[in-house]
Amino acid sequence: MPRIRCHYLDCIFLDDGYCSAGSIEVDPDEGCMSYKPSGTELDDDLDDPDEEGWEDLGFDEVEDDSWLDETEFD
Repeated sequence: MPRIRCHYLDCIFLDDGYCSAGSIEVDPDEGCMSYKPSGTELDDDLDDPDEEGWEDLGFDEVEDDSWLDETEFD
């Protein structure tokens, strides 16, 4: 029986990194249609409003994107 590796971290069908759902439907545009969140929130430190931002840490926002136009291939 094939096993399907799942990249969702909060799906109720997740079992040691593999999907344990009885049947799976995958939409090319929407992804896994069998996905059901477990209801527990994951710790997401990236969106923490109390977390210091780059500017607060002394980093300035880069305005110069001219390096994107440079090519090293001739």
